[in-house]
Amino acid sequence: MTGEAIGGGMGADEAAAMLGGHLAGPEETIAGPGLPSQSPTRIALARFRRHRLAVAGLTVLVVLVVLALLAPLIAPFDPNAVDLAQYRRPPTGVHWLGTDEAGRDVLSRLMFGARVSLTVGVVAAVSAGLIGLVLGLLAGFLGGWVDALVMRLTEVVLSFPSLVVIILLVAVIGPSITSIVAVIALFEWPIGCRIVRQITRVTKETGFVLAARSVGASNLRLMTRHTMGSVISPLTVVVTLLSAQAILLEAALSFLGLGVNPPQASWGGMLRSAQSLTVLSDFPWLWLPPGIAIAITVLSINFVGDGLRDAFDPRQEM
Repeated sequence: MTGEAIGGGMGADEAAAMLGGHLAGPEETIAGPGLPSQSPTRIALARFRRHRLAVAGLTVLVVLVVLALLAPLIAPFDPNAVDLAQYRRPPTGVHWLGTDEAGRDVLSRLMFGARVSLTVGVVAAVSAGLIGLVLGLLAGFLGGWVDALVMRLTEVVLSFPSLVVIILLVAVIGPSITSIVAVIALFEWPIGCRIVRQITRVTKETGFVLAARSVGASNLRLMTRHTMGSVISPLTVVVTLLSAQAILLEAALSFLGLGVNPPQASWGGMLRSAQSLTVLSDFPWLWLPPGIAIAITVLSINFVGDGLRDAFDPRQEM
């Protein structure tokens, strides 16, 4: 999934159209004829619960997070313990997913690998979202040369082939979780920035913002108290989808040998050790578990993103 694909799923103009239920601020309530008033948050939760795939995806993600957090307590073996006597053993009652070329338990390494993938996905996506939020608010609210500068910077970043540049920078800086997160965040913020800018430009012309400005509210207060609430919902959707992209990027970097340093487990690193034709054909338990884990995680995140997009869209039915 590329940044352009995320932008294609929900462009800046479409995101701006999602403002309908949010421009009156967080205290606004919505009521139909003869119906009790409901807050936008409750309406969004009700829409999200009706999205069965999103609920299923969220359930899977919660299970993965719990497994990752409790991995040191529930993993059956030390993920880095080498036992050459267990060289590439198939799944058994002792090693449920078999062992790898060093005799290490695949299930244990899968659990600890989830910690790396989920950490990179969440932290990189949130960091990119925060950068996009700040720059988008400044560009949309202040306009003028600030807007022009931010938009030119956005176009420059989007003009680079992000995967190639990320691989190059990680190779130069050195592979680690910190460098991977930093590089991904620095090249994945423009989509969120453009959406925030578009919504901010619409929001700053609404009545409640103009009224706050007329009574002397500063630009900082107008951005943080009266404008930010309108951009959080669509930005949350973008951050959710960016986290799936970050997980795929981390897996690709680990597969190329630019991920976390061995013997630390990661899903991409597990795939890297199973890239020969012999392993692919004769030892499927070495590559199927991490491959399935990546696919399920990314698919679940995308389902949750779709559910959030529908939940925050005021054009959806109650």
